[in-house]
Amino acid sequence: MRALRFLVIAFPVWVTVASLLALWRPGLFTWFSGPLITYGLGVIMLGMGITLTADDFRRVLLAPRLVLLGVALQYSVMPALGYTLAGLFGLPTPFAVGLILVSCCPGGTASNVVTFLARADVGLSVTMTACSTLLAAVMTPALTSLLAGTRVDVDAMGLFRSTVQVVIVPVVAGVLLNRFAPRLSRAVQPVAPVIAVAVIVLIVASIIGSGRALILSAGARLVGAVFALHACGFLLGYLLSALLGARLQARRTISIEVGMQNSGLGVVLARQNFASPATAIPSAISSLFHSVIGSALAGWWRLRSGGQ
Repeated sequence: MRALRFLVIAFPVWVTVASLLALWRPGLFTWFSGPLITYGLGVIMLGMGITLTADDFRRVLLAPRLVLLGVALQYSVMPALGYTLAGLFGLPTPFAVGLILVSCCPGGTASNVVTFLARADVGLSVTMTACSTLLAAVMTPALTSLLAGTRVDVDAMGLFRSTVQVVIVPVVAGVLLNRFAPRLSRAVQPVAPVIAVAVIVLIVASIIGSGRALILSAGARLVGAVFALHACGFLLGYLLSALLGARLQARRTISIEVGMQNSGLGVVLARQNFASPATAIPSAISSLFHSVIGSALAGWWRLRSGGQ
């Protein structure tokens, strides 16, 4: 169990190493492409659903203010940042649309691990991730169409169908398995986070490897825009939740939830619904940056809390 936990906790290390290897030798990871990326994300979402219980959703009724606050900030702060930063950094249209797309995605499952490391409120994190994920079928297509529609034609219905297929259906299936096949769920739960880490690393490295030339040509502008998206997301999530009266643990949790996106979903939606392969690249870089920033924050907050 300790070995499995270490593999999950070291997620930022694996994604960083794999990303650098993909830039050096793309062929190490570009084999993981096409339907494999879609199926891989579906497996991650199934694993997330298996970890959810009725208590996670009941929490919305018991502490609705914090859950609603976190989800509202997720779908307001991040899309606004994505749209603004795409313009400020003067990104070419495919990268700009990709940045907006990932900013409109729900919270990522990695946020639950980072919240645990930060000694924040894991239950609140899981509930907010679940709620933002279920809302993604409507919010992600609608916000992407609104904010990116001025740059490129956006198939909102296509985004909706893709989100339902790779997010909603697997999550619901996982919840049902947890409810009606508890023995199977308990057997799978210990390895589900490790599988999720492995698949996300493969997705990120594959996209970075296949887009190597575009990434190197875009250089500092693209990297700066993606880094700023997440750095500002963490900061504004913390500050705005503090202004609205959230306690310390909740502020840290909301900061992590707002700052970390489901970048794997961004990759799949970009690949399935936009013509340019460059649209998926901001999502791949996003996975690297939000993991590194989130883990650094978690370590700092854990030290401030006196944790080991």
